[in-house]
Amino acid sequence: MKYALSIILQFILYLLVFAIGSFLPVFHILPSLSFGIGAGRVFVYDGLLLMVAVYALILLIGAVRRRVHVVFLNATVAWVLALVVGLFLKLGFKSN
Repeated sequence: MKYALSIILQFILYLLVFAIGSFLPVFHILPSLSFGIGAGRVFVYDGLLLMVAVYALILLIGAVRRRVHVVFLNATVAWVLALVVGLFLKLGFKSN
């Protein structure tokens, strides 16, 4: 039960970080990292990079606590689910 709760909470964290990173370029806080995906469409991958950074931080914390096998499985499942849901919600995609 606690593993399922861990996956759900990490999923929410990753999805929130993905959304925040996708909307940061609107406020001109950080330079926007993006690439064109079609005529008048770009993908801003700042949120994806922030999500990977949080994933690496969680794995690092798990390595320090010597629970890599449990943390790796939970974090990876939550990360993949958040990535799929974030892309399904079209986070990071914008029109020019």
